[in-house]
Amino acid sequence: MSSNDYKQFFNEQSFWQKLQKFGKAAGVQVAYSALLLFYLMKEPSVSLKAKVTIAAALGYFILPTDAIPDLLPIVGFSDDLGVLIFALSQISGNITPELQEKAKTQLRVWFKEFDEAKLDEIHSKIF
Repeated sequence: MSSNDYKQFFNEQSFWQKLQKFGKAAGVQVAYSALLLFYLMKEPSVSLKAKVTIAAALGYFILPTDAIPDLLPIVGFSDDLGVLIFALSQISGNITPELQEKAKTQLRVWFKEFDEAKLDEIHSKIF
């Protein structure tokens, strides 16, 4: 299945269900990366080409059968994180400080407190 084939699996309801069910297990880095992509998808200024990339990455994240099953502790979301970071790196010019703060605000709801250095690791890979 090519990366573009995954875009058919993205929809907003499935995205929120997956994050609410597995967000804590996936960890702050996966949740943050997914949230950044989701909020980018909602931005009218983001190009259609970028939105196709986002839909494909989020579709892969949502798809219940991926390369490494999400039920495996720690490694289960490593493939998801790789796909999300790759997509973010392709469209990093669209990521604004406002979008980053929006994603952090949602993380605070789920994780209460988290190590911001984990987000810096993500930023170092996408910018």
